Amino acid sequence: MKPSRFTYHRPTSVEQALGLLDELGPHAKVLAGGQSLIPIMNMRLAAPEHIIDINRIHELTKITIDDDKVVVGALVRHADLQSDSGVAAAVPVIAQALGLVAHPAIRNRGTTVGSIVHADPSAEMPAVLALTGGTLQVASVTGQRDIAADELFIGPLETSMRPGEMAISATFPVGPASVRTTITEVSRRHGDYALAGVALRLDVENGDVRSAAVAYFALASVPVLVDLTDQFVGPLSGLDLQAVADVAVAGLEPEDDIHATAAYRLQLARTLTYRALCQLAEQE
Repeated sequence: MKPSRFTYHRPTSVEQALGLLDELGPHAKVLAGGQSLIPIMNMRLAAPEHIIDINRIHELTKITIDDDKVVVGALVRHADLQSDSGVAAAVPVIAQALGLVAHPAIRNRGTTVGSIVHADPSAEMPAVLALTGGTLQVASVTGQRDIAADELFIGPLETSMRPGEMAISATFPVGPASVRTTITEVSRRHGDYALAGVALRLDVENGDVRSAAVAYFALASVPVLVDLTDQFVGPLSGLDLQAVADVAVAGLEPEDDIHATAAYRLQLARTLTYRALCQLAEQE
């Protein structure tokens, strides 16, 4: 299958790319990794008249690690981010999640920011952005702004980005050393989109949980973030983790589809939450 005809543009600066987006309007799409856009175009599910290839904009290839945040440029490939030891030390859940993303060939080309902007509700990285309280940096010819994760995702494959805006980077806050994270999912085959996925974060100090949150993906039209802090009263070792998992999934309302029933997805979410809680509870 082949895409519809389009005009190809290759800017070499962010300013050039933003100018093209402003000029061409809704008839243009930005190409970074292309692992989502190109298949959609080949299946004629999208037929943009213009493609703006930003792969020559080298300033978007940077990974910046500060004391309080990790900033990932829009052209950083999944594989490069996954293998960065500094990122793994600063925000471990990033590398944990990227190991679940698709297959090596796709991770070698696909971009993490592109996955976030694509906003597939079954994808891992939007959930990671939600779990960490991250933000997306976007720009247009009128300026730049940050979009918090809880305001970014508004529906399947839909974000609150405005016409003419382009994603520049994603920022993931660095938590304290006491934070423990894990991410797990069930898919029909390894590398497929998840039928249900759970990303969990616990801040544990001297055996007590100071804060706790879980982000669910593939269970709603957007990532679902649940604050579990109130469920952790007393030492972690003495808690009924199955009861905590039951509370965590109580508000989930998955739907039936061709891949799984809602009841099956809900049971997967409950089981994965319990397993994730047990895993983090066992860490020293």
